[in-house]
Parts: sequence; C-alpha cells; structure tokens
Amino acid sequence: MYFAALLARTEDGWEASDMELDEVETLSDLADLAREAALDDDTVVAFIEQEDAWFGVIRVDGEDDPRVFLSNAAAASRSSYGAMLIDELLGRDDDDADDLDSLNLDGTEDGEPETDNDPDDDTIEAVNGSENHATVGPLGDTALLTDLGVGEKELLALDGDALATIADSLGCTEVLEAVR
Repeated sequence: MYFAALLARTEDGWEASDMELDEVETLSDLADLAREAALDDDTVVAFIEQEDAWFGVIRVDGEDDPRVFLSNAAAASRSSYGAMLIDELLGRDDDDADDLDSLNLDGTEDGEPETDNDPDDDTIEAVNGSENHATVGPLGDTALLTDLGVGEKELLALDGDALATIADSLGCTEVLEAVR
C-alpha cells in the first residue's frame, strides 16, 4: 500500500494535499501534478512511501526538471512507482526497454553465454523484467532538500517513518499528518 502526498510551499508556509497516483505513469506526470498544486513557481515536494519498505521524495521547482531521491532502489524496483522512478533516474525510457531485451547490461547479446554468473551481484529488476546492475540502497539526488533543512547525511540516515522526520524538518508535520 502506498502513501502519497504533495507539499506546496506558499507565503504562509506549507500546504498539503494527498496525491492520487492512478493516472501517474511517468515522472513527467508526477511533475505535472506537483506543478498543479504549486502557487506560481513555488517549490512542491511530493512524497511516496510504500509500507516502510522504501520512500521517494520528488522536488519540483517551477518549470525546472524534477529532482528525485529514493531511499532503497532494490525495494523500490519491486514496485511499479518505484521502478518508474528508477527508470527515470537511470535515463531509461520505453525505447530503451526494447534495447535492453536484446542486450544485457554486461555486454552480451541474447544467446551468448555470460562469462560471469556471480550470484552475489546486487541487482534490481526493472519493469521490463531484465536484470540491471545497480547499487542497492539509496539512489538519486541526496541534496534535493538541503536548502529546506534536510541535509544529505540526514536524508541518507532516515528509516522508519522518514516522511514524518522530513516534514518535521520542513516545519509542516501537522499539515502532512492532516492528509495522512
């Protein structure tokens, strides 16, 4: 089960709204939802959390490209929304998925034997079903909340109810809890 919310910064503080993910298929869709919640070109922070397995923070500042952080890429890869964000972070699109079906990331094409079948390799499984080598753990922009009071080290150390900790640092715990 997911929890998703938008926090829009205003002159009077932060305003929260819950976010419907039904129509979200890409990071662009998510950024559009965030921009709709913004007043003028103010900052909007979107939170996605899946039952303490992983959380994602997406920051949208006006028309700038969204900035994304995922707490645990391996756990997020097993989720449709997490996998979508991983694909965006790694620069994959639908055309890349077709290419990845015929070419493994280790450089071998389908039908060629792989020379290294190390079972200890950390891998994540992408939406298209191919295995892609990636770092297990955090992925993305660890500095996306630094100017808002959540430093890189603090963001990387979060676990448990991370979104409440972030909201506390932003000064909007009550606003976030109202939509939770």
